[in-house]
Amino acid sequence: MQENNLKRKVISGLFWRYMERTLAQGIQLLVTIVLARILMPEEYGTVALVSVLINIALVFVQNGFGNALIQKADADSTDFSTAFYFSLGLSLVIYLILFVTAPYVSAFYKNSALTALVRGLSVSIIIASIGTVQHAYVSRTMQFRKFFFSTLTGTIVSAFTGIGAALMGLGAWALIIQQLTNQCIDTLILWFTSGWRPTREFSMKSLKHIYGYGWKLLLSGLIDTVYSNLYTLIIGKKFSAGDVGYYEKGRQFPALIIMNVNATIQSVLFPALSSQQSDRARTKAMTRRAIKTSTFVIFPCMAGLSVIARPLVVLVLTEKWLPAVSYLRFFCLIYAIWPVHTANLQAINALGRSDIFLKLEIIKKTLGITVLFITIPMGLRAMMIGSCIVCYIGMILNASPNIKLLNYSLVELARDLMPSALLSAFMSAVILCAGSFIGNDLIKLLVQTLLGVCVYAGTAALIRAESFIYIMDTIRGIGKKRG
Repeated sequence: MQENNLKRKVISGLFWRYMERTLAQGIQLLVTIVLARILMPEEYGTVALVSVLINIALVFVQNGFGNALIQKADADSTDFSTAFYFSLGLSLVIYLILFVTAPYVSAFYKNSALTALVRGLSVSIIIASIGTVQHAYVSRTMQFRKFFFSTLTGTIVSAFTGIGAALMGLGAWALIIQQLTNQCIDTLILWFTSGWRPTREFSMKSLKHIYGYGWKLLLSGLIDTVYSNLYTLIIGKKFSAGDVGYYEKGRQFPALIIMNVNATIQSVLFPALSSQQSDRARTKAMTRRAIKTSTFVIFPCMAGLSVIARPLVVLVLTEKWLPAVSYLRFFCLIYAIWPVHTANLQAINALGRSDIFLKLEIIKKTLGITVLFITIPMGLRAMMIGSCIVCYIGMILNASPNIKLLNYSLVELARDLMPSALLSAFMSAVILCAGSFIGNDLIKLLVQTLLGVCVYAGTAALIRAESFIYIMDTIRGIGKKRG
């Protein structure tokens, strides 16, 4: 009975989180298209440089402590309130530091406009600190339906404010206004609907326990965030703001897809695995299912997006964004295996082994930084090739601890990935050949997209692929339950 109840919660959570991410990212995609036609690549690049600093700062208020609250079996009101007050206080200190150092950032990039932009976007750190514990509480209690309404409302309201600001000629500020509006609305709705409020409690003992688990994840997140944004920093310094804009826009399209699946897995799988951490066989089965199901969806999306990249960019963003095509294809290769990274790492965290998580991050990022600095003199293309190689080596490294922890071998992992990989390769070959006979970009895009869906789904149904059957059975089960 308990297992069935958990399964229902996981499926329900996956449904609401996936719907949330799909609708929100769909709206965000439309907004991105509109803003990309109004704004210039240089303006996108300028905001991307500012976002690097903010993303790094956000790690200190978002990473580690939320997961510690979810993972702790007996977390109570004191734990949540302690984490809330500590996170809020820390965010104010970080904001003050960024406010004071903003002129130095401008001097480093030789762009005086960055000072005001850094100070403006830094407000998001304070907003994030207020929402972090709310997100942890909703995730721990698996009330994922609340995320659906908060995220969707914030995305819709911010879409209008961002586009309105761009039409008013605010340039880079339009992107910042959009982001801050989205974050404020999302946080406010969760605050009033989650059912949790901070009490007048603060315990150093509680903080020590939370910090004992969370600091390793925080440091891991910091390493990962710095590394992930290192390319943006180097491109902005060594090349130009325009190149940063092309790089970020090339990343944005595949990221819109992967974030739907990856964020869903991360938010639902971690609390589910944490509740089953004493049952290693059950944890392994859930991890494998997450990997097989997510890659069944992601592999064809990334493969197909890589094939249709050029006509998509030309039609949607106009030809001024054509240099982003090559970046887009590289990111399709990188993001295709992100769900594999996520599922393996979430299993490690759920078992309480944040020490292993930290060691993995140090090893992977040391390798990545070494490869990055080797490839910088060779140019942007060599940097992206190096990034792809590091990502696939990282997948093996992330899976390795689970050989012992879950008895989940690399051979089993390869078998879990192979069906979706082969189906995606076959689908890509078919639509690539079909596109070679079509000259018009719009017709090519429509034909290749529709043909890709039909070929992949049709072939999966024909050979009765396990993940296809599982997904269809799950959809039918949800339909019957709601019926």
